[in-house]
Amino acid sequence: MSHRIIRLGFRKLISRASDKPWEQFVYEDTRRELFMQAQYFNPDGQYATFSELIAQVTAAEKLHALTSTAAVGYLRQLDGKIPDILNAYGRRCLPFSDFRFEVIQSDFRKKEEHTVAVTFYSDPLTWIDTPGAYWLVAYGDRRDDLEAGREVETDLIPQQPFLSIHSLRI
Repeated sequence: MSHRIIRLGFRKLISRASDKPWEQFVYEDTRRELFMQAQYFNPDGQYATFSELIAQVTAAEKLHALTSTAAVGYLRQLDGKIPDILNAYGRRCLPFSDFRFEVIQSDFRKKEEHTVAVTFYSDPLTWIDTPGAYWLVAYGDRRDDLEAGREVETDLIPQQPFLSIHSLRI
């Protein structure tokens, strides 16, 4: 059987409705940072929403990256594990090194209308099988060990909304 190397992507939306303390910190700090940074691109307050601003001021696309700085410290608190993705033992298990931050929507006049997304990209995984609604994976490139018949440590990752195979190497 041919095993493949995959990276999973998980998109986490964070808004006022987010209930975990970590999410609320990200929400508050990214909202505050966006409002501060947006003043440079919108000094007269002419644009009420993030969408209006980036539609009219193309340089405002930089706000995604500028706002992400407020989230980086909170991402480090995750100890390199993607949040909300639990293995069959109920433990956070998927290591990540890369992420992408984006502002989804924000109203500069209404604090509660602010939503951001963080897409986490897992480190490489060896995709062994797909039993039911799970991915059976091993961490890193373990193809040689599997081909040689050696035992490898595995995890069962449940398929779920916002979790997808981001990349595939055969």
